[in-house]
Amino acid sequence: MANLGYVQLTRDCYQGCRFCSNPPTGVELTEPQMRTEIDRMAELGYDGIILTGGEPSTSPLLFPALAHATSRGLRNRMITNGQRLAERDFFARCVDAGLEHVHLSLHSHRRAVHDFITRYPGAFDKLTAALEHVPHVGITADINTVICSYNADHLDALVRWIVTTYPYVRHFVWNNMDPDGNRAEENPDCIAKHREFQVSLHRAMDFLHASGRTFRAERVPLCFMKEFAWASTETRKIVKEEERCITFLDGKGFVRQRQFLHGKGDACEVCRWDPICAGMFSMAKTFDEREQSPIFDDPDPVIRAVLGREPEPALKERIRARRGQRSTTEQPDKNTRTHARLKVL
Repeated sequence: MANLGYVQLTRDCYQGCRFCSNPPTGVELTEPQMRTEIDRMAELGYDGIILTGGEPSTSPLLFPALAHATSRGLRNRMITNGQRLAERDFFARCVDAGLEHVHLSLHSHRRAVHDFITRYPGAFDKLTAALEHVPHVGITADINTVICSYNADHLDALVRWIVTTYPYVRHFVWNNMDPDGNRAEENPDCIAKHREFQVSLHRAMDFLHASGRTFRAERVPLCFMKEFAWASTETRKIVKEEERCITFLDGKGFVRQRQFLHGKGDACEVCRWDPICAGMFSMAKTFDEREQSPIFDDPDPVIRAVLGREPEPALKERIRARRGQRSTTEQPDKNTRTHARLKVL
């Protein structure tokens, strides 16, 4: 898999997704800044960039960014809600400018549910129109789905519908929602407990694996996706010792992420997969560590599945040395964890 950096072109968007973790900030990227950020990705040796937002297709920097990235030898992708790409001529212009791949954000195959989540009537029809254009404009597309309470029970039905209706889609990504900021705090009804989506997610992964397709999941502890642990975004980063760069249009600015760890609970202390698992996002704040459970299987098969080969002895030692490591920014302190465990699970 290529090493890809993320650049937010804008935080503006037509939609108002109930769980959006990157809503408008009033900060806009200038063209010189855009060029600087893309140059930085090239100088770091990245293979390509993912243009994101907000909704990057609304930005006047879209075509200059595609052109500049191409001139620097970087491959172009875009995460999009598909609204502008529903216009086939606009979609074709993006491809002509260097766009090679799109990640289309679809949260349910039920029109009413997707439009409710995005708070934009007609969002489903726009996205599916864009999806229908994909083979005609000559590029490829993935489906990105944010896991929330409104789709937690039918993640498997969604992928079955996509595969049946759009068989050229070969890759799927699930992101367990970020409950800690922005719109999610205004819409706590969106937050699903891990146990509420575990079965549906497993069925979705099982179906896609049997069909020969690929998939990834982020912010999902390995104890909730044990059979497909090799598909965890964080686990793959940990095992491959990779990094991730993102240019945010907020106070975070440029982030070069080298540590992929969230919160770890008591179960993690005895879990053999502790060195390869990121843990639970927003543990003791939104999610409850008592949902975690230890795994006692040998982690080596997961490591081999991620790498596609036998790991070098030195790499295995470095991975084993991670046991007991905890995030310097996300691991809650003892008092916070004790207080959180007083709540009804």
